[in-house]
Amino acid sequence: MTADEDLNVAVSLKRGLAPRIGLERVALIEAVDELGSISAAAKRLGLSYKGAWDIVQGLNNLFATPLIHAAPGGRAGGAAEVTERGRAVARAFRRVQSEIDAALARLEAGLAGEAARDLFWSLGMQTSARNALRGEVSRLTDGAVNSEVALRLADGVEIIAVVTRRSVADLGLAVGRPAIALVKSSFVLLAKGEGLVTSARNQIPGEVVSREDGPVSCEVTLAIGGGKTLTATITHESAEAMKIAPGDRMTALIKAPHVILATE
Repeated sequence: MTADEDLNVAVSLKRGLAPRIGLERVALIEAVDELGSISAAAKRLGLSYKGAWDIVQGLNNLFATPLIHAAPGGRAGGAAEVTERGRAVARAFRRVQSEIDAALARLEAGLAGEAARDLFWSLGMQTSARNALRGEVSRLTDGAVNSEVALRLADGVEIIAVVTRRSVADLGLAVGRPAIALVKSSFVLLAKGEGLVTSARNQIPGEVVSREDGPVSCEVTLAIGGGKTLTATITHESAEAMKIAPGDRMTALIKAPHVILATE
């Protein structure tokens, strides 16, 4: 595992009912200390001026003495100065972060096996895609520009992705390598029956385990084997027309270019 792939943890400190102190607030203290301006610090960190000013006020309210002395200057910027207490708070937070990172590195080094590797990566991964399916690359077929990647999700269950050859190289994809298939639920089409003739590269049979209705759309989840599920978002009208109900056998249709791959 390279330095860029090392496991890390995001520290957030809290006592009682007090607000949390996290990396965003500490980064703002450090940026104000360097730039001498809340507006400049907000711009660097991608915060709104109001958001940054609210953080400053919250920090100053939280501690016995102010962490940042500032005169509101609007978006044009006013002078701001981090106090010695503010610098001490930032240093202490970074020390805590460093100590926890070191402890986590020791913990990771002491845990062996695929189960530990799965735990840290799978729990740490965040994505907006409704479907995130872990599998193992079972086949790679190169083309002139794109490659077809088959990911084995479970015994007898595969999902095919078409990605660029550059992506294959950048992700380090190879047969036997674990990867995650990301699929937006709106990209999953549903059909009743199996062995359909369709242009969709992926035809994954499953059993409906749940249907959640909304005023416009429905979320339908299929069990596809190996303890894995696949969720589709379809219109309520379509769900009613197909009379979809738990226990129904259906086929999920997914175009291969709609499957995004991710690796550690």
